[in-house]
Amino acid sequence: MRWSVGIEAEGDRAVSREEVVELADAVAASGGIASGIGSKRYGATLMVQAGSRDEAVDKATEEFTRAVAAAGLPAGPIVRVEAVGEHEAVDGSG
Repeated sequence: MRWSVGIEAEGDRAVSREEVVELADAVAASGGIASGIGSKRYGATLMVQAGSRDEAVDKATEEFTRAVAAAGLPAGPIVRVEAVGEHEAVDGSG
């Protein structure tokens, strides 16, 4: 099952546009997007294949940690994780 996992970490300084672009490049292979320009918090939303929410969070956290290192961002504590499975997504058909 596909999961969309949002992860946010908090550093000790504001993150530059260039750093977020590097993070975006690092998560692109996982269908990811990055955020955090001008904020102490930076994050990404990643798409992963997993059999459970816990497995999805573990896989996405591993990928996020790798991407943060590749982007040269300071490793800050993860302060938010949210996972939504494709079966939980709202399709808007009401």
